[in-house]
Amino acid sequence: MATAAVQAQTETTHVDVLIVGAGISGIGSAYHLQNQCSGKSYAILEMKDTFGGTWDTHKYPGVRSDSDLYTFGYRFKSWVDAPIASGAEILRYMGEVIEENEIGEHIHYGHRITRGAWDSKANLWTVEAVRKSDGAQVTFTANFLWMCQGYYDHEKPYLPEWPGMADYKGTLIHAQLWDPKIDYSGKKVLVIGSGATAATVIPAFAEKAAHVTMLQRSPTYFLASPNANELADKLRAGGIDEPTIHRVVRTQIMHDQDALCRRCVDEPEAVVAELQEAIKAYTGPDFQFEPHFTPRYRIWQQRLAFVPDGDLFQAVAAGKASVVTDEIETFTPTGVRTKGGTEIEADIVVAATGFNLLMMGGIPFEVDGQPVDWHETVNYRGMMFTGVPNMVWVMGYFRASWTLRVDMLGDFVCNLLNHMDDKGAKRVDVALRDEDHNMPLGDWIENDNFNPSYLMRGLKSMPQRGDKPEWRHNQDYWAEKNEIPKTDLEGSEFLYDGVRAGQKMVEPA
Repeated sequence: MATAAVQAQTETTHVDVLIVGAGISGIGSAYHLQNQCSGKSYAILEMKDTFGGTWDTHKYPGVRSDSDLYTFGYRFKSWVDAPIASGAEILRYMGEVIEENEIGEHIHYGHRITRGAWDSKANLWTVEAVRKSDGAQVTFTANFLWMCQGYYDHEKPYLPEWPGMADYKGTLIHAQLWDPKIDYSGKKVLVIGSGATAATVIPAFAEKAAHVTMLQRSPTYFLASPNANELADKLRAGGIDEPTIHRVVRTQIMHDQDALCRRCVDEPEAVVAELQEAIKAYTGPDFQFEPHFTPRYRIWQQRLAFVPDGDLFQAVAAGKASVVTDEIETFTPTGVRTKGGTEIEADIVVAATGFNLLMMGGIPFEVDGQPVDWHETVNYRGMMFTGVPNMVWVMGYFRASWTLRVDMLGDFVCNLLNHMDDKGAKRVDVALRDEDHNMPLGDWIENDNFNPSYLMRGLKSMPQRGDKPEWRHNQDYWAEKNEIPKTDLEGSEFLYDGVRAGQKMVEPA
């Protein structure tokens, strides 16, 4: 036993590419690597005991996507069910991708990364991890790191410190930490928050709870629509094959989303009126939007939460759920008192108060012995960083489906790796060009562009952006889908083995 433990402590595995995370990003990236760089060896390190990432973390009632699966699903794997899917359905879909492509043999579950270090002399990443099964410290070395670990802390959600929390005698839990064993049948449930999570759990709670109250500081925009895709249903009725249906419907949805984005900017009042009319289709014409469903922010500054079949509004209209728009003054032994004086009794309080942003999964990184401060780096197209070689970071979209960018960056990374092989290069960096020397730098995204609370709280942990398309993540899929595939890998922002692309290496005399 002692000998085995010593061997485990010194175990080192080398791969060409190390993927961090076995969620929707990591599994998609592995597929693209296998298919576009078939000669590359790779491994996936996953902290959890299973795949799925966010779909394994969240176990609250009714957990579902807030993007349609024709675009949230991968472009290479057809989606054949209702557009809005449950967490279990998404996990099943991901499991099929893993099995069909033999990705599972590359995944190392239960590995918590504790350090990542780049050595420029060896052109190598060394990643240290603790293996959960036996507590052993293991080491992986890799030529390239593909960071697919997501953007928030899966273990510590954002929970404000409200006055009186210790006095509350009921059950208080954050939605992200929900225990499926909790019985809410016949109970009074208070949900704090008004985003996509709240919109999901409230209809689910309302099915069995005595009553559900949503307490929000400010309202959110919602899109209520049937959980069906008319085009997909027509094509299926006509006998069209599923891959064709997936491709056509995916394209149509992206076209419609682009049009909606533009209209939100050009004619926001008209879009808001249409959203309200869509809600009334489920509630009746007398549904009141004031004061609980009239947001204060511009319609596309935050994600538009999808409500399939208007279930949230149906619950409110039926009296199974109610809404209070106010702030918490204090918890009481039996619930919450708001600053406006409203007493809300609750057996169970569920905080749907959002994430804690966690850049790079909280992993400490260093380059040649120097710690990496991500806020000191400048982000290249939302995926690479100045001063950090041989690494790509997958950060998806918030306005469009996250996975659209997984597929797009899968193509980019594979093109980059193949380009490096063609050049015989062992290292790639991105660096500001001569024309960027006086470029103003700012936080990762502007407040008036996209401003959910979790992002605003964590901006100082994120990389900086410039004011040129190359040096920002603009959240605009419809621009990037044309720009990123056309990236000139010999552009002067790229350095290969320390030499700026387009310049010749000077041989030593």
